[in-house]
Amino acid sequence: MIRVAILTASDKGARGEREDKSAAVIREMLDGLGEVVAYAVVPDEQQLLAAKLREFCDRDRVDLVLTTGGTGFGPRDVTPEATREVIEREVPGLPEAMRAASLKITPQAMLSRAVAGIRGQTLIVNLPGSAKGVRENLAAILPALPHGMAILKGEAGECGQP
Repeated sequence: MIRVAILTASDKGARGEREDKSAAVIREMLDGLGEVVAYAVVPDEQQLLAAKLREFCDRDRVDLVLTTGGTGFGPRDVTPEATREVIEREVPGLPEAMRAASLKITPQAMLSRAVAGIRGQTLIVNLPGSAKGVRENLAAILPALPHGMAILKGEAGECGQP
């Protein structure tokens, strides 16, 4: 079972002015694949986001952090920058797959600045802030996550094997 943390980047959510529907979609989609062991909603502040990512990776030692929100063009959309600040290795294939899948649905998918990367033995993936966007993007990468997590944890090796 994959140990998961969800980090929502939202000024309104952090103030209690908006329900976090994206995190609910993540929880629903991970049912049977992973257990959400940590959750936080923080304002769109790079240093706060980076600190929470470090906490989830280094202190809580989760296997997977899924962020939601802050991946667009808005001046306060800084989740990719916070993620890049803490990761040690990028995993470009995941956001590429998410954008490719989303482009089949909407041309706005090419505006996503989402990134993914590894810190220690934790994979961090940026998802959009909308429930619809989370559903579409997570669906694109979900089939590959169990194998990727097994490799990251040293439990599997051969990527070329089914």
